[in-house]
Amino acid sequence: MISRIDLRDRDAATLTRANLTGVLPRATLDVAAAAEQIRPVCEDVRRRGAAAVREYTARFDGVDLASTRVPRAALARALEELDPAVAAALEESARRARIVHQTQLPPSDTVVTPAEGLTVTGRYVPVSRAGVYVPGGLVAYPSSVVMNVVPAQVAGVGSVAVASPPQAGHGGLPHPAVLAACALLGVDEVHAVGGAQALAMFAYGTGDCAPADVLTGPGNVYVAAAKRLLGGIVGTDGENGPTEIAIIADHTADACYVAADLIAQAEHDPLAACLLITSDPDLPARTDAELAVQLPRALNRDRIEQALAGQSGYVLVADIDAALAVSDAWAPEHLEIQTEDAAKVAARVRNAGAVFAGPYSPVSLGDYLAGSNHVLPTGGTARHAAGLTVLPFLRLINVVECSADGLAGAAPYIDALGGAEKLAAHVAAVRIRVPQ
Repeated sequence: MISRIDLRDRDAATLTRANLTGVLPRATLDVAAAAEQIRPVCEDVRRRGAAAVREYTARFDGVDLASTRVPRAALARALEELDPAVAAALEESARRARIVHQTQLPPSDTVVTPAEGLTVTGRYVPVSRAGVYVPGGLVAYPSSVVMNVVPAQVAGVGSVAVASPPQAGHGGLPHPAVLAACALLGVDEVHAVGGAQALAMFAYGTGDCAPADVLTGPGNVYVAAAKRLLGGIVGTDGENGPTEIAIIADHTADACYVAADLIAQAEHDPLAACLLITSDPDLPARTDAELAVQLPRALNRDRIEQALAGQSGYVLVADIDAALAVSDAWAPEHLEIQTEDAAKVAARVRNAGAVFAGPYSPVSLGDYLAGSNHVLPTGGTARHAAGLTVLPFLRLINVVECSADGLAGAAPYIDALGGAEKLAAHVAAVRIRVPQ
């Protein structure tokens, strides 16, 4: 079922991104083409607001609501009817996420003195309003409510709104578990809108929804395309999805665990990508044997088998150095380390959205209860991007204060630089204050 890629004759130095392009499997998404498809949708929402959102919701989701806003009574009812075990799990997930995200907060004020008479104070200020997108296609994601809302709240964002696709089977409202998670976190503004029209609603605002300063959250290719289109109008996080996992494993790895983790990631989406990168030539066969046992019991077997047969692979390498080189070249969203001295191997990783070290640190823990964020860079963007933190919800504002003597000390340098750039008025604005 899973293809084999034999790189055992290659040393780590040759296993670069350039040399492995086209060798390692990954779903190909044409975000640029999708952007052209949804450009008219976003433009229509900009021009016509709520009326356009309503029409697209009726067309794409089969739901026609007078207002996108979910009634507060529906939020309260969803929380009241939520399975107590799920409510307790969401509360614990949020508690752990708050602890981890609190550590990401920068100092409230940083004051430095670059020269005598000059101070620069750095102030981190939260945005006023954040829009959170929670997908609702193949799976309902109440955990994504936690992962997006908690960092915004920790950052101090005063207004947080959530949008999630309406479900015809739930009275045209988002999935009840998503509504319950919003209520649990104190979010009382939820909109029954999905796809590109939801992100355009947050970017431009409508009669039902004020515009947001930042929008975050995972989604399909059209959500990613909308973020790309709207990025100059509203702040965005990364273009997240489809999901992916790499597992670096040696002879100590338990094939039962490896198979379970491949299945767990593949059940997200038929486009999910799964790599086992191993220095043990026998591990793929042992993993296949475990897949044969575990797959028949899987609830979402069809899409798991599509993902494992489609863009997944067993990558055989000479040693752990080579395994790390392959992983860094692929830059996975999730990377598990199931080797001897897993923590030491994990410390050498350069490109990954999140790293899970040791046999008892599966990705599932990070999805729900590690406290780290599960909104992570995909498609190789972990080479330059990070998972969601409090930082997209904050802006650094520098406050500069200078004395007359301090400006006089800087003036000769400004004379030189302003002169080199032929910006005489810049020089004059200083010299009118501190003449030569």
